[in-house]
Amino acid sequence: MTYSDHTMGEEHDHLIATALRIFAELGYDGVTLQTIVDAAGYDINVVHSVARTKAEMYLAVMQHADDLERSALEAALARFTPSKQGVITLADAYLDFFVAHPHVLALWQHRWMGDAADLPDLEERYTRSLSVQIAGTIKDLLPPDVAPDYLVWSVVWCVYGFLSGGVIGSGSDQGRHRHSDSGGRDLEGFRTFLHTMLDHLLTPLPQRPPDTGSSGR
Repeated sequence: MTYSDHTMGEEHDHLIATALRIFAELGYDGVTLQTIVDAAGYDINVVHSVARTKAEMYLAVMQHADDLERSALEAALARFTPSKQGVITLADAYLDFFVAHPHVLALWQHRWMGDAADLPDLEERYTRSLSVQIAGTIKDLLPPDVAPDYLVWSVVWCVYGFLSGGVIGSGSDQGRHRHSDSGGRDLEGFRTFLHTMLDHLLTPLPQRPPDTGSSGR
């Protein structure tokens, strides 16, 4: 790699990281390409080497975010063991990814609230294949009354909800869990709950004895 190639690579990475942060903080609809230019501190011509429009920059950022998530979860899938603990370990990998990448979480939260509505099908492009892959991986481990797609998305909803809003508790659990993350959230307590929820969902309900009805007077 030449010095010029190295420099261009650093500029590209810095631009994508800056754009990710700006889109995560303000949303696509609240940003102009000039906002990203100013935040990155580059000439507009440098920015145009990556994207010539805000939409192109946003798609580059979404691709980057998807690459990060896919890399983390595919590594977890490569270590997957077909067991209840294997499913729990996958959920841990998902939680750990978004704890480590809060801007990716915020990017998708904006999207779920209708951000960038003029750029359709991003969920189909970036989310569907991975969620389908995970659902297919775990489906044979689930009881017959638990749908794999809903289990996968229950983990997604729980992780997004916890990391974005935390828990307003009743106080009954106070002191049970001691470790909080940098946002003051009880990450250890949530992880314990997530494990418990999955353990229950992955455990078949006990079989009821057949109802034989009345045997006489």
